[in-house]
Amino acid sequence: MNNIAKTYANILGAVLTLVGILGFVSPLAPHAASAPHGALLGLFAVDPIHNIIHLASGIVGLAAANTAGGAYAKLYAIVFGAVYAVVTIVGFIQGSTVLGLIDVNLADNLLHAAIAIVSLAVGFSAPNTNSSVARA
Repeated sequence: MNNIAKTYANILGAVLTLVGILGFVSPLAPHAASAPHGALLGLFAVDPIHNIIHLASGIVGLAAANTAGGAYAKLYAIVFGAVYAVVTIVGFIQGSTVLGLIDVNLADNLLHAAIAIVSLAVGFSAPNTNSSVARA
């Protein structure tokens, strides 16, 4: 059975893992005035903690999609969407940082908002993968 949440968690997990790795590659994340630690592809603010969070989020997404037949993918999408919604709100309020831990800029905030919306939409629209049997 093809589950949209499983597919989404696989794709997002792979992308976030790749982004986390690329954030550490200096030519792809040069320093810029709007991103003192670097801007991935010259657009998205990155820093070592931000990169580690991307790596961890990506690995968790891949695990959610590929453990127990993807049974955790829906939960991943919902939790991840909720967390990214909070990160988006805090990023817009604080401007250039999220809780003083990670650097963000407008491009990051807009991307985080899009990820939150899509994650929540996928999570809440995906079918349940529980195969519990009703007992009479």
